[in-house]
Amino acid sequence: MKNGLALVIAGAALAFMSGCIVEPARPYYGGGEYVAPAGVVYVAPTYVSPGPGYVWQYHAHYGWGWRHPQRGWHRGWH
Repeated sequence: MKNGLALVIAGAALAFMSGCIVEPARPYYGGGEYVAPAGVVYVAPTYVSPGPGYVWQYHAHYGWGWRHPQRGWHRGWH
């Protein structure tokens, strides 16, 4: 009788707990304020082109400047 009662209690507990569903935690995305992604930055030339053939170009070490295909960088950049 004791074994039968234990089986009934275990079966009832299993049946009642099978309907228990735990909702997963919602992910946290920060404070809720929107931050726009970084866009393309336009750097305008600070002075006129030194001559024909020069293009406004970015140099990894010196930044933005005028560059000629044959003469190189204006103002002595290498």
